[in-house]
Amino acid sequence: MKILVTGGAGFIGSNFCHYCYAHEPSSQIEKIIVIDKLGYSGSIENISELMEKENFCFIQADICNQELITQLLFDEKIDAVIHFAAESHVDRSIDDPAIFVQSNVVGTFKLLESSFHYFSSLAHKDKEKFRFLHISTDEVYGSIPMDASPAKEGGLYAPSSPYSASKAASDHFVWAYYKTYGLPAMITHSSNNYGPRQHPEKMIPHMICNALEGKELPVYGLGLNIRDWIYVEDHCAGIWRVLCWGKQGEVYHIGKGSGISNIELVRKICSLLDIFFPRLTGKSYSELIRFVADRPGHDLRYALDVSKMKKELGWEAQMELEKGLEKTIFWYVEHKDWIRSVMEKGYALKRQGLYRKAKITS
Repeated sequence: MKILVTGGAGFIGSNFCHYCYAHEPSSQIEKIIVIDKLGYSGSIENISELMEKENFCFIQADICNQELITQLLFDEKIDAVIHFAAESHVDRSIDDPAIFVQSNVVGTFKLLESSFHYFSSLAHKDKEKFRFLHISTDEVYGSIPMDASPAKEGGLYAPSSPYSASKAASDHFVWAYYKTYGLPAMITHSSNNYGPRQHPEKMIPHMICNALEGKELPVYGLGLNIRDWIYVEDHCAGIWRVLCWGKQGEVYHIGKGSGISNIELVRKICSLLDIFFPRLTGKSYSELIRFVADRPGHDLRYALDVSKMKKELGWEAQMELEKGLEKTIFWYVEHKDWIRSVMEKGYALKRQGLYRKAKITS
């Protein structure tokens, strides 16, 4: 397959690219082409190790650049589009929702337009092969009551934040292009991801970095919000399984299938740090926990029913939370230069004539 990965310099997208080269047979991957505008959540450092591979290509561009994306699809004869590109920070969406509408809704629409135009031109055998895989979130289902069963595929949407509303809108556009135009699309909804290369503003790396610097560990409200956490490599394995064996027109939930409150999670991180990187004072990192005012529209519980992935595709998450947190802690401890770099330069990368310099070959 020749795979176009949008948002491939971001957290999950870059981990997916690394996963493909590390775990999947080279015979299945002819080329991976990453498109990323390198906004706040995308970093060239995330994919720098892949740059030397002959069958890897990076282009700094916005998916809203429909002309470029369309030309790229035709020039490279793409077999699959995996659409990670999205603004994804809930707090940022509250502060500036317009950016989320532009990236997540308009960007997805333009990507679908390009993909459908390209798909329509393909010969029958190539149409049978082509896939459009849209990566979404559990947040589109809104807050699941504590006594309710986890959300199933096709469940009612009830987004609470501008971020989740923009992702819900993008999901609907994907289904419209499948149902109306026959674009062979699939959607995955994942639970909260964690692991290497996640922006230090996100909860788990934020807690790790703050703790090691002796800073306060801010927890919204009373920390009772429930989330299901999946190690990012498990998520990537699930995405690959859907790409290769999923059925077009289907939705798949990718998660661990468990839940933990935010305060329990933070205390677990503190306990692991106490073991591996004890403070000179002898005190626990947990004394740094501070409860802060809750954010607007904060959903109490997210929960996905992940049984379909196991039943139909033979996949389930492997990494236990404590082991995954341990691996994540050590990654951030060992990559302080990465943390400093992405925080200082804000993921800015100055290039001119990006499409020409990418040396795209047909």
